[in-house]
Amino acid sequence: MNFDHLKVFYTVAREKSFSKTAKILHMSQPNISSQIRQLEEFLDTKLFKRTTRKVDLTQAGEILFQSAEKIIYIIHQTQKDITLLSNSTHGVLNIVASLTLGEQILPRMIGHFKKEFPHVQIVLEINNSEQIIEKLKNEKIHIGFVQSMINSPEYRQRYFFEDELIFIAAKDYILHDSLDCQKTLSLDEIYSLPFILREAGSGTRQLIEEQLIKMNLFPSKLNVILELDNTQSIKSAVEAGIGISIISKASVQHELSLKTIRELSIQDLQLKRFFYSVYDERKLTPAGETFLSFIHRDKEQ
Repeated sequence: MNFDHLKVFYTVAREKSFSKTAKILHMSQPNISSQIRQLEEFLDTKLFKRTTRKVDLTQAGEILFQSAEKIIYIIHQTQKDITLLSNSTHGVLNIVASLTLGEQILPRMIGHFKKEFPHVQIVLEINNSEQIIEKLKNEKIHIGFVQSMINSPEYRQRYFFEDELIFIAAKDYILHDSLDCQKTLSLDEIYSLPFILREAGSGTRQLIEEQLIKMNLFPSKLNVILELDNTQSIKSAVEAGIGISIISKASVQHELSLKTIRELSIQDLQLKRFFYSVYDERKLTPAGETFLSFIHRDKEQ
């Protein structure tokens, strides 16, 4: 039995679509049909019941699907075990992350990882959570990184990084006459401050609002004077003294070290968020397993 034919069959059976399988495997639809036909000829049985609306498995197809899943897993695991014998992790690792993770957090982790595992080539893309899950499903990536847990129980999700959302202002920014910029501000006093935030409806804005609500604050009462669509623009506007913002602490480490901005102290207010890795354990490559072990050091599974 041809393994490539088996993999094509398994993907068609899982997706219940020849056209989706063609996209996932980067093959033409006639080629997909040809390989299924050759497999059916080899087994001397029909594997699919084709209708104009959908593709269903025959009884023989159901039996083969259950076995194919096990066979593909065993072959994949065997390849990993053989690779590990070489004592040198290598290969291409495709990962996708949400914006803050992809721009601010993962690049530093990847830099440290490459020092220990120079033969792993990492390709990092930035997408939203919905796109990350779609790419995992289509097997275009090995691991995704998201800023909150997602409703996809078929994938393993593990916490690996904690970030803090902080209030920031320019180094010499004067809040206003009645507020001392060096003192700890009360929760009620933040409503009078001029805020620069991500646009309404963005994931970051929603997260900030959710965190404020947990602290019994009302996002609708904030004095939002400017909305921008990316973190870098917000940092530049804050540095220019236009207003203050709430932002990921990980994303402003450079500016804090240069003292072009400062962190404001808000009494009894601490906003945290947690980032997660998400992946299919059955399809991890040795490079993927090594990278996950590296970033999850000292973390609970």
